Formats: sequence, structure tokens, C-alpha cells
Amino acid sequence: MEGRADNAWLTPREVTRRTGLSPATLRIWEQRYGFPRPERLPSGHRRYAGEEVERLLEVQRERDEGRSLPAAIERALSTAPSTEESVFAGLRRRRPDLVPYLLAKRTLLALSHAIEDESCARADHGLLFGAFQEERFYRQAEHRWRGLARTADAAVALADFPEVREEGGAPTEVPIDRSAPAGREWSLICDGPAYSACLSAWERPGQDSVGDPERLFETIWTVEPELVREASAIAIGLTAQSAPRLGAALAEDLADRPLSSLEDRVGQVTALTSRMVAYMAGDGGSSQLRAPHS
Repeated sequence: MEGRADNAWLTPREVTRRTGLSPATLRIWEQRYGFPRPERLPSGHRRYAGEEVERLLEVQRERDEGRSLPAAIERALSTAPSTEESVFAGLRRRRPDLVPYLLAKRTLLALSHAIEDESCARADHGLLFGAFQEERFYRQAEHRWRGLARTADAAVALADFPEVREEGGAPTEVPIDRSAPAGREWSLICDGPAYSACLSAWERPGQDSVGDPERLFETIWTVEPELVREASAIAIGLTAQSAPRLGAALAEDLADRPLSSLEDRVGQVTALTSRMVAYMAGDGGSSQLRAPHS
């Protein structure tokens, strides 16, 4: 876990000792309200920052004053600075064991289509987020995304749009700053009750002379429900920067939304992988996965 000494992180047992909240309660709150926000070791074990423990204590003080649990958590989080400026960076901080692969844009597009198609086929009525960098890239995919939005509870497209644009039956267009970290990334998040998947990629700088299909991205992807939920929370934070009301509504929705079921997880991974292989085979055999430093 970057930027913090190992002894600055607390185990669930240590958090229980400081707050009186059991590990089971911490997990329930995390699932229902997206709080607290632990980091994950490569083994999957949770570790909590000291600041997060302080927020837990603040929630308890708010509850002692008569506030409901959701209201207490909202007040505690409202004072917490948002540090995530991109989905890719946020996921890498939470799970440094996720190995990024260096992919050309044509391959990344094939993987994105596979995830989108699986979401559409399941008609999962979840939350859908896409980060497109530039408006022109979204316009190329707009027809697909309008179809995806019809089976989603909410769909958001992030790009360098001139303004927020909401239209019934279509993704909400939300502007991002192209000079910010989120302006260099390509992300896709499908967070539904029966299907969850996330792909996030960061474009390497200095590729102005490279042909568009060959632009290179460091890419990670996951179907872990808890990590996909983290990605959703980060995307909502980015949304709130330009569309505060929409961000607040999505955050409230996320707090009440259960994680994707773990039932038939192997079947879901198999179906998604099959779609990925089919798309990549259709790429003429030119797609290659390689580590970013190879």
C-alpha cells in the first residue's frame, strides 16, 4: 500500500478495539453504504487507515446525537477530502497486485465491447459508467451506449463535453478536464445485481505520432464485485465534480444497492472470457497482451 508505512494500517481486529464495532458490522456498512473504505492486501485481507477510524468514531458521535446511520455516515464523509482523480489510479492504489497489461487501442476496444455485450445480454439494470477521454470518441460509440442505457438503471459518459447533457433513454454526458488524470483514461464499469465488471486503462504519454488504433494503454480489469463497487464510487466522485446533483443521487443509489451476487461466478467469468476471445480473434490475430515493461 503506497505512501504509508505498514504500521500505519490497522487490521479489522484493531479497528474493533478502537471503535467497538465488530468486523462483521464493518463489512455490512462497507457493503451497504460504501463506508468504511479499507485497502486490500494481495491476499484480499482488509486494512484501515487511521483517518478512516476517525471517521468511524465521528459516525458514532453523530449517532449518539440522534442521527440515523445513513445521515451520520453522510456527514462524516462530507468532511473527507476526495483524493481519487481517476478510476485507474484509485484501483491500483487499492489493489497493487492487479497486473496491468499494455494493450493497443484496437485490443482495448475489443475487450470493452465484450464487457458491454455481456452486460446488455443480461439486461442487469445496474449502474454503467464510461470514460472516453474526448467527446469524439464517445460519439463513435454513442449508438452502442444508447442501447446499453436502455437496460441500465443509470448510465454516465465522461469526456471533454462542453456541458452536462441529460436526455431520456441516453447516457448522461458529464464533462471532465482533459488536463486532469481522468482525461487520460479509458474506463468501463458495469455494476449490476447479477453481473459486475470493470476495465480501466491509462494512456501512455508521448504518442502524438502514433496511429490511433495503435495507441498504447496500461490496462487492468476485474469482475470482483467489491472492487467494481470501488470503481463505481470513484466514477461517481468524478461525476459529482461537474454534476453535483447527479453525483449525490448516484451516491445515494449506490449506498442502497447490494453487491453483485457471487452465485455462478465461474460461469460469468467464462461467458465474459469467451466474448473477449471472440472479439480478439476478430481482430485479425494482431492483438497481444504484454506486461507494461516488456
